[in-house]
Amino acid sequence: MEKEKIMAIIESLIFASEKPLRIKYIEQVISVIDLGELTLPGLMQDLRDKFASETSALELLEVAEGWQFRTKPPFAEWIKRLNTVRPSKLSQPAMETLAIVAYRQPITRAEIDYVRGVDSGGVIKTLLDKRLIKIVGKKDLPGRPLVYGTTQEFLEVFSLKDITSLPNLQDIKQISSAEEELERNQTELPLPASEPTDEE
Repeated sequence: MEKEKIMAIIESLIFASEKPLRIKYIEQVISVIDLGELTLPGLMQDLRDKFASETSALELLEVAEGWQFRTKPPFAEWIKRLNTVRPSKLSQPAMETLAIVAYRQPITRAEIDYVRGVDSGGVIKTLLDKRLIKIVGKKDLPGRPLVYGTTQEFLEVFSLKDITSLPNLQDIKQISSAEEELERNQTELPLPASEPTDEE
């Protein structure tokens, strides 16, 4: 079978899938095709390059351990006009809790409460309802507290290939330090001298 036709088949599979499509599923579906000297990783890269051109509004991304078509960021404003129902945004406490779970998973509610300094029960329930976190087990401690971790939906929402794709905490600290230093320098700058008035 010609390479272009095989790529078109893979493209149709990814397009038709509601969730990011994993390589193993693509392999299963096209296992009846003789690829010859072609390889699936090579075909995926060629397909990705095809949509990387400036003329395409779509891009092929590796998300949540699978492949998915997404509209490119410059077209976000137009997509918003199309969607009359906007997705609900996460509150600051929810984002804070989600970040703690993401970076410290597996983690118990008591550990989350300790880091945040407040009760996180309501926020955890919200994140569970939105399927951004899940119960991954119980900790071997008195009372066997539940342990939480992030979900595939979390990876999909934040366009992450896997959990190792999260920004490094050290990098985040360096960025925060640089921003604080910039703010400090701006506040220490002398105010411009006022222009003399006619009354002086």
